[in-house]
Amino acid sequence: MKKKIAIAGGVLIVLVVAALFLWPQFSSKPPVEQPVPASVPKEIPVPGMVTMLDLGATECIPCKLMLPIMQKMEKKYEGKAAVVFIDVWKFRPAAAKFKIRAIPTQIFFNREGEEVFRHEGFLNEAAIVEQFKKMGVD
Repeated sequence: MKKKIAIAGGVLIVLVVAALFLWPQFSSKPPVEQPVPASVPKEIPVPGMVTMLDLGATECIPCKLMLPIMQKMEKKYEGKAAVVFIDVWKFRPAAAKFKIRAIPTQIFFNREGEEVFRHEGFLNEAAIVEQFKKMGVD
């Protein structure tokens, strides 16, 4: 009798865990996708301008750590290079468009719009400045 109860309990636990993992796939509500904010340029990379694109999420820990660096880079390179952040959890098509495998991911584009460098994970200020220098932006 105890063996049957233990088996039934184990089966119940497996079913509950499976339901928790599968529920979002069968939920009747589609994921809420927000419109891309006006601060994000319509074209990325920005035509005729060196562009650094940071793809991440506002709730991602490494992305949060990069936020002050990104804000500083935006100010430092204003008019010289475009520094753009897109939250791929809110704007999912960006993840597919730029073939993102992990966040954060930084992609640098030259003035011709060609990808010249890609990095996955936290990228510090010195590395960003160095990459811009390699691309002729001071």
